[in-house]
Amino acid sequence: MLGLLLLQVLASCLCLGHSEVVKSFETSCPQFFFREIPPNEALEPQKPAWICQRYKNQYYFATLYDRKMRIPVYSAYIYQPGPGKRPKTWLVEPQLIGPTYPKTMEKEWTLLNRYNVSLEKLSQSQAILHDYKNLTGLNRGHLNPNGHHDDYSSRMATFTLTNIVPQDEKLNGGAWNNYEQQTMIRRTQGCTTTYVVVGAVPGNNYIAKGRVNKPSHLWSAACCVVDNNYIKAWAVIAENDKNEVQLLTLGELEDTLTELYGRGQVSLFDSDCPRD
Repeated sequence: MLGLLLLQVLASCLCLGHSEVVKSFETSCPQFFFREIPPNEALEPQKPAWICQRYKNQYYFATLYDRKMRIPVYSAYIYQPGPGKRPKTWLVEPQLIGPTYPKTMEKEWTLLNRYNVSLEKLSQSQAILHDYKNLTGLNRGHLNPNGHHDDYSSRMATFTLTNIVPQDEKLNGGAWNNYEQQTMIRRTQGCTTTYVVVGAVPGNNYIAKGRVNKPSHLWSAACCVVDNNYIKAWAVIAENDKNEVQLLTLGELEDTLTELYGRGQVSLFDSDCPRD
């Protein structure tokens, strides 16, 4: 009887070990990074959370989340665009509240009504829907865009507030959208697999009475495998108050982010991804 009890305790511990909020991407969802190497610690905030973004029992991408700023630092995914409907439902991350909550992203309503989580408790760990209401000149900007995924579940997984930042409305619908929808299609011609990391640099302004940071810059970097002998890379950065996107080499973006974050030399991909 005691042996059975110990087995049950061990099993429950093992289940917690596979939770969505994880200790490292190297061991939990490395498949979203080129050569399974995530960006280095130069991007890590004061209160980080590593999230393997899970929806309907499947991982779709990885997000390093800043609990203090209540925005993602970056989201990493594999580029697989396809046609389809744009989801309308927004989700939140239960395990940012604590490890006993569901491992898969859920609607706010589900946590409040089915799991008896208070809105105050939910809002302590992350942004909530109310934070993004009544915005002027800003809207909800995806880091990992739903249009870069080829089925409804993978697109739905991007509609979590842990993948969203307050983004300049004109930038989101203009130059940034052009990069996501047009430049990416051109640049990925011939690629067998394209690994993408999209991030946000925290700024000095906030929405929702100081709860959610408005990033000063948005950036994106891609590392594309053409074949075993050829890998190519590119990057962009945009100030979050102008409708302009600047195309850079991967090395130029890493150097720019090194200055903007001020936490040491930034490395976004394994060294085999070309910097020039």
